[in-house]
Parts: sequence; structure tokens; C-alpha cells
Amino acid sequence: MRDLEETGLPEGVRRVQHALQAAAHPHAPIMLEGAARTAQEAADSLGVQLGQIAKSVIFKRKADAVAVLVVTSGDRRVDEKKVAALVGKVGRADADFVKAQTGFTIGGVSPVAHLHPPVSLLDQDLWRFEEIWAAAGHPHGVFRLHPEDLRRLTGAPVADVAQANDPLPQEVSVMPRFDKLAALASQVLAKQVPHVPSPCVSVCVMHPETGLCEGCLRSLPEIGDWGLMNDAAKRQVWQQIQNRMPRASSAPGVGA
Repeated sequence: MRDLEETGLPEGVRRVQHALQAAAHPHAPIMLEGAARTAQEAADSLGVQLGQIAKSVIFKRKADAVAVLVVTSGDRRVDEKKVAALVGKVGRADADFVKAQTGFTIGGVSPVAHLHPPVSLLDQDLWRFEEIWAAAGHPHGVFRLHPEDLRRLTGAPVADVAQANDPLPQEVSVMPRFDKLAALASQVLAKQVPHVPSPCVSVCVMHPETGLCEGCLRSLPEIGDWGLMNDAAKRQVWQQIQNRMPRASSAPGVGA
């Protein structure tokens, strides 16, 4: 991650930074070393759950060619019929339309600081999380916020705009076996890998008794702070994961 006090920031990131400052938002944009053009890339870079990425999807309203911004959870897909029922018929927006209306390129569209104010909707599924991350006007730029911050910053209503998900298979509705996680923990703690990887295995469910993610055995604060930790702090979390394995696997209703 790069310090945003340096010169030469992309114009889009500067615009988002100024908008956040004007709104007294406590978290400034940060620049990731790698691109985060997709929600999955952003989640991997930050070490958070895919659903914590607030992705901005732009549609073009057919009646008046106004941009419609739908900010949805990274693990959800927008249901165009639900959006149309709320704002009128919409169609897909091409790259030129997105750039002209928002001032951002696809892959870096922020929910704030658009050149032309869009009609906006917020996905109610974002409220599953205490903390989320949104694009900051560039494929490498992101900023941290809470779902209520998103409502305050955009002034947009919260709605059901996502496609219905199929229920999780039974085998991932409880704690999975930890063979691979245990093996990776041993490699990380023995410093056998060059970089400390995220423990996330895309099973993003908090167990009601342990309070830990059923996939990676992290607590919510550990998940939320992962992207801000240095390697030493990340290894401490991996040590906690290794320590928790017997307790997690013996919890009632938990295990293979």
C-alpha cells in the first residue's frame, strides 16, 4: 500500500479523497500494490471476505440516459429487474458512458465523487458486515468504511437489488475440515512462503458459538484489520488460527 501524501496521484483518487475529506470521513483512500479491478482481486489484496467489497455497478436508464449506480456486495450479482422496478427500465452501460458520467474507468468506479450525480441504490446485503471497502476512483485505489457511512456519503436508499442466491450446500454450512488450513498455517509460521497469504477460503459465515469465521477461523476484527496489518501481525493471526483449530472443530454442530 502506498502513502497518499505522495505527488502524482491519479485524478480520480484525488477527487474521491477531496469528497471524503469534505464529508469528514475518517478513512482516506489507500493505493494497493496490485490492481483491484474485480471484487475478488480487491478482497484478495486486502485479506477480507469477498462480500466486504462494495462494488459499484453502473447502468443506463433507458427513459432519460441517466446513470444508475448500484453499490452491491462483492459476492452478489445485481438483479436488473429489481433495479428497474425501483428506478425504471435500465440497460448495460459501456465503458465510454461510465467514463463520461462518473469520471472513472470501469474497475475503479467509486460510490462517491461522480462527475454527474447518478440515481443510486445500495444493496441491503452490505449490512451483513461491520466494515466494507469501496473503490476510490482507480483500479488500485480503495477506501474503508462502514455500511452506514456509505448511506451517509451517497444519500442513497437501501434496497433489495441482488439476485437470489442458492442456499449453501450442507457441507459448507458448518466448519469444514482444516487439513489445508493447518498445512498452510505451518508453512506461514515456519516462514516457508515469501509473503503472508490471506487465510480466506471463501466460506464467509460466522459461527454463532465460537464467533469465528467458519472458513478461516478468524474473528471479525481480525478479518477487518487484515489489510492494514504488516507481515508480523498477520503471522500472529495465523498463530491464533492454529491455536483455535481444536476448539473450533470440537464446537457443537461443527466439524466434518
